[in-house]
Amino acid sequence: MLAIRLCKISLVAASALFLALVVLNNLTDYSSNFLFVEGVLSMSTAFDDNQLMWRAIDSSLIHTLFYGSIILWESLALVLCIWGTVTLGRSVKEKSGAIFNKAKKIATIGLTVSLLQWYVAFITVGGEWFLMWQSDEWNGQDAAFRMFSIMGISLIFLSLKDDDLEDACN
Repeated sequence: MLAIRLCKISLVAASALFLALVVLNNLTDYSSNFLFVEGVLSMSTAFDDNQLMWRAIDSSLIHTLFYGSIILWESLALVLCIWGTVTLGRSVKEKSGAIFNKAKKIATIGLTVSLLQWYVAFITVGGEWFLMWQSDEWNGQDAAFRMFSIMGISLIFLSLKDDDLEDACN
């Protein structure tokens, strides 16, 4: 059972590491990543004669606020995943499965917050509302889906009861 718990903690820690790098990149290379947000929200590379161009936002203030909210959202998921990793680590050797399962709460919330960001902000709002899928230059849907999948698989694995996994491994 210890090995399964360590695998779960490792995935949450890996998610925290990924999110730390994403936040760091967004803060240290602000202008490059801001250009991406600006390009998506302004729909600058959507198909010609698009009937949905009324959705485009050309306000620099809105672009800045939107990008700031993305960084804050990522930061929240990061803090929750770090907290979740620590909480899980503290309960890793508990003999009671109930105690370890209870310790999953913060990590579960952190992974879910991250999942919601990739799904809502990037796949739904960016991809469908601002038609990011139409852009060769500003299309981040593949990366968003990849991250949604990684976080989702990690959440599913974390959510499984350790006893069930232990039985399957024997």
